[in-house]
Amino acid sequence: MTALLTLPEVAAQLRKSDAQLRWMIHVGTAPRSALIGGRRMFRQEDIESYIDSQFDGSHRSEVLAG
Repeated sequence: MTALLTLPEVAAQLRKSDAQLRWMIHVGTAPRSALIGGRRMFRQEDIESYIDSQFDGSHRSEVLAG
């Protein structure tokens, strides 16, 4: 069974406030989520994929010699 996380749990994992995560949901930049029984829920694997995708798209701050 897939682990489901609440908005405060995901906000803590992403080191965001609840309000920041709600804004990310509003503008479409948050990890996938669903309303289940009136509560916003996230799957653990979606959070992990979201974090991985943030690293895949990031620019490295390495200085190239030469």
